[in-house]
Amino acid sequence: MPPPSPVRVVSSRTVKPPARPRERIPLATWDVSMINANYIQKGLLFPAPPPPFSTGAAVTSHLADALAVALGGDYYPVAGRFVTDRHRDDSGAVVGCSVSIDCDGQGVEVIHAVADGVAAADVVPPDADVPSVVEDLFTLNDAINYDGHELPLFAAQVTELADGGVFVGFVCNHALADGTAFWNFLKALAEISRARLAPPGDPQLPTSSPRPMFERWSPDGGTAAPVVLPCKDLPELIERPARVPLRGRVLHFTAESMAALKEQAREELLAAGDAAGAAALTRYQGLTSLIWRCITRARRLAPDDETAFRGAANNRGRLRPALPAEYFGNSLYAVSTEPVRVSELLARGGHGRGAAAVGRAVAANTDASIRARVAAWTAEPVVTMRLTMMGGSPWFDAYGCDFGWGKPTAVRSGRANKNDGRTVLYPGREGGGSVDAEVSLSPEHMAALELDDELRAAVSSSRANFVSL
Repeated sequence: MPPPSPVRVVSSRTVKPPARPRERIPLATWDVSMINANYIQKGLLFPAPPPPFSTGAAVTSHLADALAVALGGDYYPVAGRFVTDRHRDDSGAVVGCSVSIDCDGQGVEVIHAVADGVAAADVVPPDADVPSVVEDLFTLNDAINYDGHELPLFAAQVTELADGGVFVGFVCNHALADGTAFWNFLKALAEISRARLAPPGDPQLPTSSPRPMFERWSPDGGTAAPVVLPCKDLPELIERPARVPLRGRVLHFTAESMAALKEQAREELLAAGDAAGAAALTRYQGLTSLIWRCITRARRLAPDDETAFRGAANNRGRLRPALPAEYFGNSLYAVSTEPVRVSELLARGGHGRGAAAVGRAVAANTDASIRARVAAWTAEPVVTMRLTMMGGSPWFDAYGCDFGWGKPTAVRSGRANKNDGRTVLYPGREGGGSVDAEVSLSPEHMAALELDDELRAAVSSSRANFVSL
């Protein structure tokens, strides 16, 4: 039996927007395909907030008030629930089901909790695994997106820490929004929260966040039609991911280390005669190649085994016409490299080859290929709970989320959507192109990763370390 959690819930409330005409928003292909995955769980650690936020109750109340403003405005659909419609043929037989957002102001959940005896240093200990208590700083653990039929599509848990710090765990249904939409919402919520601190009578500053676009993308450019899944009842397609033992570590890469990884890959590609691959390199490719190689080695795969890198790619800017950045939904695909033999990936010069392979996979995610994949999926819809090897993004402005009580000092995720080999990227706290990579592996594979000579050499030479802050 696991030890009892030090986190206890003090209160819970449902935040609802004012009533307005009821509407439905049908989920698009990218949304529905996520129905078996877990909710997004991302949290921010704050040092002891100044007055008037000296208590967790004050932080919780202010956050709830800001959410009420957001839901009463452009983000009204976030307060909804999912609803399933059954589609019938001419004989009346059910031939499929579709899912929509029922925008009826059902509300979001805000929780106030206290972590007895847990300080900020316990949440982000240096040179140690991500502690299990982090999981308890989030609500809706183990919920999958299908549960949005009954559970709120968004929730926040404010947890008071023993040293006065606060951890705010945000949870969002992944069939409602991808990472881009999620962080855009938090940015807008933070702006609303700060604006509410203006003295009475002072004009509130306008927010810089653009209005979200909830209308779902359609391949033909028209109004998105409901995506019909081939089942008589949606629960037929529902599977819940099994929990497996995992260890999590956070790798911190400074801007200098990111540049060094890119330069190493560039030199290897030039030496191999791949000038085009060297010219197209990005720092992202250098980082992903290192992580891909080191995880592959930690898994002790046979030399003749094949391996491939998978990562989440944002489709918004690759579509023609492009979707706006403020598109609020899912617009991502898992792009994958061509399979490569383990011996080739880990051989001398393999870092450059791995980086170039990632670059080719990203470049191949064009408007034409995206539309072809949508057409193939529409012809034979499949829902899956397997997420990509690498997700998140160092371009999400996590440390810019200032709600009025100061900027966060760390970003952490809950246990949702984690599996052996899952890596999530965040911007480094110091900015400037630094990156944090949260890696989840089985205990056996993590033990091997910690001893990996290439990783340790890259870490020590670039001042990047296994850290949690």
